[in-house]
Order: sequence, then C-alpha cells, then structure tokens
Amino acid sequence: MTEKLFIFDTTLRDGEQSPGASMTREEKLRIARQLERLRVDVIEAGFAASSNGDFEAVKSIADAIKDSTVCSLARANDRDIARAAEALKGANSSRIHTFIATSELHMEKKLRMSRDQVYEQARLSVRFARNLCGDVEFSPEDGYRSDPDFLCRVLEAVIAEGATTINIPDTVGYAIPELYGSFIKNLRERIPNADKAIWSVHCHNDLGMAVANSLAGVMIGGARQVECTINGLGERAGNCSLEEVVMALRTRRDYFGLDVSVDASQIVPASRLVAQTTGFVVQPNKAVVGANAFAHASGIHQDGVLKARDTYEIMRAEDVGWTTNRIVLGKLSGRNAFKQRLQELGVELESEAEINAAFARFKDLADRKSEIFDEDIIALVSDESVTVEQEHYRLLSLSQRSETGERPHAQVTFAAGGQELKAESQGNGPVDASLKAIESRLSSGAEMLLYSVNAITSGSTESQGEVTVRLQLGGRVVNGVGADPDIVVASAKAYLSALNKLQSKAERVAAQG
Repeated sequence: MTEKLFIFDTTLRDGEQSPGASMTREEKLRIARQLERLRVDVIEAGFAASSNGDFEAVKSIADAIKDSTVCSLARANDRDIARAAEALKGANSSRIHTFIATSELHMEKKLRMSRDQVYEQARLSVRFARNLCGDVEFSPEDGYRSDPDFLCRVLEAVIAEGATTINIPDTVGYAIPELYGSFIKNLRERIPNADKAIWSVHCHNDLGMAVANSLAGVMIGGARQVECTINGLGERAGNCSLEEVVMALRTRRDYFGLDVSVDASQIVPASRLVAQTTGFVVQPNKAVVGANAFAHASGIHQDGVLKARDTYEIMRAEDVGWTTNRIVLGKLSGRNAFKQRLQELGVELESEAEINAAFARFKDLADRKSEIFDEDIIALVSDESVTVEQEHYRLLSLSQRSETGERPHAQVTFAAGGQELKAESQGNGPVDASLKAIESRLSSGAEMLLYSVNAITSGSTESQGEVTVRLQLGGRVVNGVGADPDIVVASAKAYLSALNKLQSKAERVAAQG
C-alpha cells in the first residue's frame, strides 16, 4: 500500500511575511478557498496572536474551510496558544502549531534563555495546546542548526506531552540535501517515541535548495509532511515551492512511491491568484507555473514535441491547470454568468450590492476589452474599488498629455477620506507625472522600492496591465497592485493602493517557524 505525503501550505502565514506581501482578510479567505480546491491537507491560515486583523483572518478561514485542516501559528506561551485556539473554534478540523527556538545562537541572542528554560517552555506549551486542540504541531525554530543532543531531549518531551507532528525547520536556508535528510533520520532513530508523531520538513530557499532539501528530508529522513508555499513565496529568498514538490512526486512516482491528495489541475489557478493578490509576479522560467514552463523556442525541441510530446515534456501543461482556466466572458455575458464564474473562482462577495458593483465594473471593462479571462476577473475583484468603504484613498479620474518634444503632464482627481482632491504635475513620462501629482497633494514621504508592469493575459495589446508598486516608510514595506487596460491608470491605482496600506495602522508581529 502506497504511503501518503501530507502537504502543509503556509502561503497565508510564512508566505505573507515577504516584505509587502501582507493580505487583507478577504484576500486571505479567497486564497484559502483556492487552497481547499487544490486539496492541500493543512492550511496554515496565519498567526492569530499577532494582531486583531490576523485573528479575524484565521477565524474567517476556520469558519469557511470544510475539507482541509486549518492551522494557526503560536509562540510557545499560553497567550498565543489560547488566542490560536479561540480563532480556530469554528473549524471542522484544526491544528495549533507552536514553536520556540532551540539553536544556541537563537537561545542566547534572541530569547536570552537557558537550555533548561527552553526545554520547560516547549514541554509546557505543547501540554497546554493539547488540552485545547487534539492536533498539535511543534517546531524547534532554527532546528537544523541546533545541537542534536539537546534537540532529541526537547522533541522526546514534546511528543510525550502530545505533539502529533514534529517539524524540523531549516529556518535560514543553510541545509544541504544529504546532510538535512540524514539529520532528520538521526533524530528519528535516537528518539524513543519518534514513531508517535508525523515528521515534517520546512525549508527556506536562501541557497536555492528548499525543494531538494525537503525531498531529501522525505526520502532519507522519513518525513511524511512537507511545508511549502504557492510560487515559493516567503521572506528573503522564499520557501519550498508547493508546485515543484507536488509535480516532482507525481512525475517521479517510480522513485518516491508516495501519494499526495493535491488536485494538480488547480496549481496554475492558485499560482495566478497568489501572484495577483500579493503583487509578486512569477518569473517566466519558473518551474511548473512560469509562462515559459511549457514553451519551446528551439527548432529542434519544437520538432520533437510536434512528433511526440514526451521527447521534451516530462509532464503535460493541462495536468497543472494551464488549459483549464480559459473561460472567456464578454460584454454580452449576463449577471448570472458573471456571478457563477466568481463562485467557481472562489470569490465570495458578501452582499448583492458588492456583486452589483463588481458586475458594473465587469461591464465597463468588457466595453474596452472584447474577451475577459479568469485572470481579468480576479484582478477586477481584487481592485481597491471592491472595498471602497474600507479605503482612505481612491482614484476618481485621470487625464494625461504626452507628445514628442514636450514634457508629459497629468491631472489626477482622487478621494482622500470624504474629501475630493485634485492635483497636477509634470514628469519624465505619463506615469511619473501621474504619481508625482498624487504625491504633490499627499506628501507621504514614502520611498519607492519597486515599480513593475505585467500583462494579466498574454497574446494581445488589449490585455489589462497589472502594476505593482512597492513603497517603504518608517520601516514598513507594502505592495500596492492596480489593474486597468490603461497602464497609466493602473499605475495610479497601484500607488494609491500602496498608500492605503501605509495609512493603515494595523501592526504585525513577525514570526518564523
């Protein structure tokens, strides 16, 4: 009988820790629904104790998700664990994931705690969590750089206290595949009660080996859970990529001999939803989900593929969802067809008024663009105008003039709270002029770290442009995303979206498992 490998998705927690990738409750819920369609085993919905916003996001996901286990991260203290348990009350299946650092470096420099203190806190926190939830995961943060003798002592104790999953994080991406796999194997062989828990891997990609390390942890170490994110999203160089792990297991089943529950046809829709929501664009040559992943430019390759696909393709594009989301709507499509497509995409607007407003924007877009794809719809409802009542800044109108030999000029009208503001400015180009006009009235002082443009759908100059603007102010880094057939308008929307996030005073507590 084939063994199962559990897929633990942490896009909404560890992935969200990428600078600028924080999401609203509605955005998190939309992605969680897509993860449920993807059939991941565990969705780590967030860090409930970090802020009221994250608590509400975890609670909303726990209440909505029926088929996947919903998990919340918690530091190894009673307050965090109780907060996580409260947020998870409505879940069909829930898990508390608690952690504490165990490496000498982290214990001395960060925690300022002795080995005995860390041991006791780990043991007692798992005991407390187990009294609140039947499924408890424990992570020794920076586990791979921890002393194996001390780690064995801690892990044996937390398993005895009821931890059902033991996760060994390579928190800083320091591991090498063979060494990491052997490290986990050694722990499992030395700990007497190791068989009482499922062993898990959580690898960061600082040296580009997160997927390789994770798979080595499975094959050499005997782990049966992989923690990963859509598109490899995550802080610094990112996390282990869900799509790469899943397709490696499916494509090389002859070697791995493990089954996963994931519906691979939902991988590309999940990738695009996460990319559009966070503004972190997928590189074209990214494995599995990149735009060029199944493209063949070489004449020799093209000839081979035309004769027999498996000459140069080890998996089929349609198997990961490249052709399953080509549903096209147009200006003759009715409200019911639009509403049905929203449901199929996992977008649930809370009221008829919101549906009507979204449909009005859809019809407006359809007048300017003959074919509207799923990506357009996701961008449409992700646009800041869906949640106007929650936003401080909103674009009302924009006009710009640009001609050869003349300095571009832009006039922008936007709402700031209940006030309508008008501004105009010149710039090096129409985008520069538009953003300078906005800044001339707001004087935010924010530094722009990134400006990027991406076509939402390919193959036509009619495609909507998606603009990502990353701003930094006072140590905060945020992304703003805007979409429109007019790149200048999309740029203004993205800039105002980023300013909205800077204007929000919601605080977050960084955590890393």
